Amino acid sequence: MIAVRGLITGKVQRVWFRRYVEEVAAKLNLTGYARNLPDGSVEVLLCGPADAVAAGQAEVEKGPPASRVDSADWHAAAIDPASVEGFTVS
Repeated sequence: MIAVRGLITGKVQRVWFRRYVEEVAAKLNLTGYARNLPDGSVEVLLCGPADAVAAGQAEVEKGPPASRVDSADWHAAAIDPASVEGFTVS
């Protein structure tokens, strides 16, 4: 189990981006969150098995059709992935 946090920039607000990430997480059985930040970016936390998290990162970087991902900066998250329950959107 691993946890990664990503800062996603581009046209990622008001294009159903967070809901898309939520759907990706549900499909891959990942936990975490997606939340809008004041600067127009989206912060994403993905927790789960390494292969599923990698697949989730790839899907997040594609984004939904109305979005445009300019960059996705991923780092290992200093959190116990087992302590994160469910997936939240805020």
